[in-house]
Amino acid sequence: MTVPSRQTPSRALTETGVVPILRGKKTGEHLPAVLDTLVDNGIRCLEITTNTPGAFAAVTAAHERYGADVELGIGTVLTVDDVRAAEQAGAAFIVCPHTDPELADAALARGLGYYPGAFTATEVLTAWKLGATAVKIFPASVAGPKYLRELGGPIDGVPLLPTGGVTVELVPEYLAAGAIAVGMGGPLVGDALDGGDLGALATRTRRVLDAVAGTQV
Repeated sequence: MTVPSRQTPSRALTETGVVPILRGKKTGEHLPAVLDTLVDNGIRCLEITTNTPGAFAAVTAAHERYGADVELGIGTVLTVDDVRAAEQAGAAFIVCPHTDPELADAALARGLGYYPGAFTATEVLTAWKLGATAVKIFPASVAGPKYLRELGGPIDGVPLLPTGGVTVELVPEYLAAGAIAVGMGGPLVGDALDGGDLGALATRTRRVLDAVAGTQV
């Protein structure tokens, strides 16, 4: 099904192959330093979740800091108000844990990328028909890369973005199984949002990007 207003996955996402998911429930104090570390080490597509304190303001500030070099999105979007706030903050896309026609319509009407969560073939195709930019397979770790490969067989052509428990070691397997990219939270970010070691975050980031590069040779 063709949806005229559907956004396509950006080069920032597909060329780097990973979108870090920044979810800092305790405080947003360390968010700018984490963003800088990720960007300085090659990340070009980032998601900040709505349950991170100051998430929308952080997207606005990061957009002003990095300009067009970095694509920024809002994750854990649950309401139309979240979609409106994401647009006002300068986000390029929204990410949801589920598929909701109302949120799909709101995102597409604003020209935002729309990444809804789904798991089964029926859910994936429903999300795609609603205009998804790509479908977030969540939680990916429940079934792993083999499931993604099997799922992608009969629905070839729908871009899939596995998220949830994706580890650094499994990144190549997910990409080889057909993912356009992976979403990574804790396994990549670690405790950096709580003031943890930024040097360790930089090392993990380079490992992930090296793993992605290895699948593109």
